[in-house]
Amino acid sequence: MQGTERREQIIHEIRESTAPVSGKKLAALYNVSRQVIVQDIALIRAAGYDILSTNRGYILQTPATVSRVFKVNHTDEQLEEELCSIVDMGGCVENVMINHRVYGHMEAELHINSRRKVMEFIGDIKSGKSSPLKNITSNYHYHKVSADSEETLDMIEEVLRQKEILIETA
Repeated sequence: MQGTERREQIIHEIRESTAPVSGKKLAALYNVSRQVIVQDIALIRAAGYDILSTNRGYILQTPATVSRVFKVNHTDEQLEEELCSIVDMGGCVENVMINHRVYGHMEAELHINSRRKVMEFIGDIKSGKSSPLKNITSNYHYHKVSADSEETLDMIEEVLRQKEILIETA
């Protein structure tokens, strides 16, 4: 087994475990020394994973996020305002979804979590590469928005309501 593959398996093993995973267990599992595991953990951390070392083993720290789907309606001119309102409150616009009467459910991943990404997205739209998905459903669409807490999602919902972008659903 190559080191890259082993590190992917280590991440999976730690992520799926309900308890800390010891270096000794990982070393035995992959038939390598404990020192190789320590080096692998260092490389995994360098790749951006937040692995916590405890006296009982390794734990993968995953940021707690919650998400909510918002039904919205706005013009092309309000697109930037909508996206900036969400990211300014601490949200990430994970996707855009529409329900078309003929084509059915359509969805595109966005992962917009900063003003810089908003501007890149708006730039792509204005360059003529494409038009917003909402344009084929009379501006009605949905966004899955993730954030660090329900309170943040509540604040995002209120801002969208105040700007009259949010469509209230029963």
